Amino acid sequence: MPGLSHPIRLIAGLGNPGEQYIRTRHNAGVWFVDKIAHHEQVVLRHENKFKGFYGNFLHSNERVHLLVPGTFMNHSGQAVRSVSDFYHIQPENILIAHDDLDISVGDIRLKFAGGHGGHNGIKDIVSHLHTSDFYRLRVGIAHPGERHKVLDYVLSPPSREDKNQIDQSIDQAINVLDYLLNGENEKAIQMLHTQA
Repeated sequence: MPGLSHPIRLIAGLGNPGEQYIRTRHNAGVWFVDKIAHHEQVVLRHENKFKGFYGNFLHSNERVHLLVPGTFMNHSGQAVRSVSDFYHIQPENILIAHDDLDISVGDIRLKFAGGHGGHNGIKDIVSHLHTSDFYRLRVGIAHPGERHKVLDYVLSPPSREDKNQIDQSIDQAINVLDYLLNGENEKAIQMLHTQA
């Protein structure tokens, strides 16, 4: 497990573009980046060269990049790759936030590398970065129970109670953000999973 040598320098939140999708479960990763942007008083502006909405802030004199891809979920890798190439950010310094059907609502998990778990956004990022060696913040949205219901489920808004629980889990991740930006990733994982 990478430790102190891999501070997070790019945080991307996955979702689908457009007003009709912003409140849907599939955009939980976007909610995380939006919360950071609000916390750091960063305005995310559309940048054509990055194929998405981009902003940055300073943390301990180091630039941290925020990204919400402007493409649909299954083309997320284009935007992530464009920012990582432009700013010479290595995959192990990237954190991708995304919704996860395999985790209960209100739970949130941080991991390094591994498979894509059937998530089309992660699958496309692996394809564009040519590696799976990046961090993932998995925001639990739970599973609807039957496979044929998944598409409608992820593309619909959560209940008010579920949204509150997801927001609380995102707040837990915000609480360990400093550790991630300092490269204390193992400590961040330990603290986040203890809170969950």
